[in-house]
Amino acid sequence: MSIKNTNLKDFFPMIRERDEILSEISDKPELASTFNAWNQKQQNIFLDICSGARGIKMLYDSFFKEILNPEHNPERLASLLSVLLARKVTVKNVLPNDNERIADESALVITDIVVELEDGTIANVEVQKVGYLFPGERASCYSADLLLRQYKRVRDERKDNFNYKDIAPVYTIIFMEKSPQIFKEFAEDYIHNIAATSDTGIKLNLLQNIMFVPVDIFLNKLHNEGINSKLDAWLTFLGCDEPEYIMELIQKYPRFKTMYSHIYDMCRNIEGVMNMFSKELQLMDHNTTIYMIDELQEKLDTANSTIREKDAALLEKDAALLEKDVALSEKDAALSKKDAALLEKDAALSEKDAIIAKLQAELEAQKGKH
Repeated sequence: MSIKNTNLKDFFPMIRERDEILSEISDKPELASTFNAWNQKQQNIFLDICSGARGIKMLYDSFFKEILNPEHNPERLASLLSVLLARKVTVKNVLPNDNERIADESALVITDIVVELEDGTIANVEVQKVGYLFPGERASCYSADLLLRQYKRVRDERKDNFNYKDIAPVYTIIFMEKSPQIFKEFAEDYIHNIAATSDTGIKLNLLQNIMFVPVDIFLNKLHNEGINSKLDAWLTFLGCDEPEYIMELIQKYPRFKTMYSHIYDMCRNIEGVMNMFSKELQLMDHNTTIYMIDELQEKLDTANSTIREKDAALLEKDAALLEKDVALSEKDAALSKKDAALLEKDAALSEKDAIIAKLQAELEAQKGKH
């Protein structure tokens, strides 16, 4: 089948026509009300997704959790993790999230799944629509929190039999649909593995591992080079909504067709998928607002820092001027002291001259008498 002469409906016949979708929406007042509350661009995106004119990004929270739910389809998430970790893994358990952290960070973290693998490794999978401005600092804190929660859980389970060797590695895997600027400086890299190493070569079993996946940078590579590996396939599935690449994907890797079919079956339920889409729009709007606030705060902090630096420079300049003034004052004092000494000397000389003149006058007077 030639991709150029086909569309998504040729692969997924359950996809509905645009007119059929609009007709159902207009026939139900509650759906029409929701639909009309969206702007024109949002309406078109929704209709394009449901009619197959546009593909589906699995980085949408609802779709990601539906397709990669480790409770219902653990083999799918295991397959993704196997590719990312470069070793075959099996999802053993789904672990509870830190609800307090989720409440605090729900602004930008869309999906947050924590699983235990067969070998005891803990993997946390996050999806961020907009990457954090301070990705390293934030990921380090959460990785440490993930490790500490595992330590407490294992210690409580094993009690007196606890040993630090019982603590398994933790992986924090962060997908970013829109990555921060620092990742743009590495335009050829879309997988960043970060782990602590020694400068001496000593091998210690340090447990924290962080992986950043800037999906937007991968998409640039996809457009230039196409799908050439299982990793390419998974990242295309997660982040690309262009029909031609989706069709290329399911021809090269047919297993993804089943997952797309699952989603397009969901899309036949217009009311359900509209509710999902509404939540996504609310999250995206909120995320953008939070990101802009953070960005403005960073600019404000930078400006304040610049002002403080300028103030410090002015203080240094004032100190230098004051020091110069003191030096000049000391010089003036020295000159004044010298002038005073000269005046004293002049006065002494004048007094001496007066005495000499007086003596000469007396001498002349003595000569006149003789």
